[in-house]
Amino acid sequence: MMTKTVYAGALAAALAAGPALAGPAPIVLAVEGGAIEGAYADGVRSFKGVPFAAPPVGALRWKAPQPVRPWPGVRPAKDFGPRAMQLPLFADMVFRSPGIEEDCLYLNVWTPLAPASKKLPVLVYFHGGGLAAGDGSEPRYDGAAMARQGIVALTVNYRLGVFGFLAHPELSAEGAVRASGNYGLMDQAAALHWVQRNIAAFGGDPAQVTIAGESAGSYSVSAQMVNAQARGLFARAIGESGSVLGLEAPPTLAEAEQQGVAFASAAGAASLTALRALPAAQLLEVAGRPGMPWFSIVTDGAVIERPPLETYRRGLQARVPLLAGWNSQEMGADALLGQAPATKEAFAAALERLYGDRAADAARAYDYDVPDAARDLASDRWIVYGTWKWIDLHRRVAPTYRYYFTRPRPGAAGGAVHSGEIEYALGNLDGNKVYRWNDDDRRVSATMQTYFANFIRTGNPNGAGLAQWPSVDHPAPNVMRIDVASDVYNPRDRARFEFHDRQNTAP
Repeated sequence: MMTKTVYAGALAAALAAGPALAGPAPIVLAVEGGAIEGAYADGVRSFKGVPFAAPPVGALRWKAPQPVRPWPGVRPAKDFGPRAMQLPLFADMVFRSPGIEEDCLYLNVWTPLAPASKKLPVLVYFHGGGLAAGDGSEPRYDGAAMARQGIVALTVNYRLGVFGFLAHPELSAEGAVRASGNYGLMDQAAALHWVQRNIAAFGGDPAQVTIAGESAGSYSVSAQMVNAQARGLFARAIGESGSVLGLEAPPTLAEAEQQGVAFASAAGAASLTALRALPAAQLLEVAGRPGMPWFSIVTDGAVIERPPLETYRRGLQARVPLLAGWNSQEMGADALLGQAPATKEAFAAALERLYGDRAADAARAYDYDVPDAARDLASDRWIVYGTWKWIDLHRRVAPTYRYYFTRPRPGAAGGAVHSGEIEYALGNLDGNKVYRWNDDDRRVSATMQTYFANFIRTGNPNGAGLAQWPSVDHPAPNVMRIDVASDVYNPRDRARFEFHDRQNTAP
């Protein structure tokens, strides 16, 4: 935490900056660690590459995030910081950061240029990428468009893969509480603590923070809602496609520790000391070998105190308003059928292979047009069921709004693919140069961004000029289908999800 002496020194540096304060709004601010100088562009102030914790390197590798280290003078905050160590896993990721480093705990802030008469709501967005890739510098997450909506927007980097989620018996034995893994979740919580202590300097209201994310970012949001370290640090939550309540529960600490032991053996490290001494690039290379585990969230007994499903069933999660949903084609039918044609016979064979003597139950739950049924089942098994379960349990304790995004990108066949909603929701179509966006796309983006912005401001997506969106505890129709003509509808899909509920509890 920043001491009064350090803060006073940072403020003095900011005030002494002179010409840097010229213009319609100050671009030198004092935050924990010292003074930072941002930039102006298109009616928005931005501050990039701002440290929110000490570099997690050397002896701090696989440690909880530590306080920011102070810096002298005014630190430039005009360029993104390094992204977390990661392999090139996903072709749709475009980075503006300079490269990968273990020293990766930086965040980025966009805020309106003109001073506001009152404190502004805050959006903290966690990037996707399977908890193994991604970065807050990606153009699709850019916060400038939300800042123009009167919102202070942040993106946050966090440790990924083996650096962010390795559990190991020696790591568990190091701390006061026997636990390890989930360092990436600790990083996210540390960023939220930083927001509480510093966001007022950017015009933000620490009492009006919304956490949001897509895919692994959405998993992270659902996890922070059960993380005691994050309790009370946010007022609302948005989840886009994903939660920790899916068909595969997070591993126990014992299971994750065994994964860690196997990884250490593959890396040729006989002890934790030896593992910490290995170069980061070597660890990354080992993690990318065939057969290595996919490191992810762990039910460690500390950050994730108990199985998340139990916490949500007991209503012990953060009782904040939730807006969540998924896209119409999270997975394609071929993920279920392979190269087989989408026929009733091929679908029946797939159900028999997957469910054996429960295949007839599955067939009843997915008894409709085979291409759509196969697409939906593949999507449900991967990410949709977990998102629905999150919504269905959380609605019992707090206002909850569900969406269904169906707008395909220009030229795309089928429906809206996984991650295809991000540019629409955050107002960043122009940041993606791959597609020729048209007026309908911009209409969809304006609608979705407005719903999101309203929710970030008030915990309710509704507002003037929009179709009324009821919470899911209202009678159907109560799901907002977002497309060129957005409106509520009744998806009549509960039988699908109840089938998976039965699978989860079957002996």
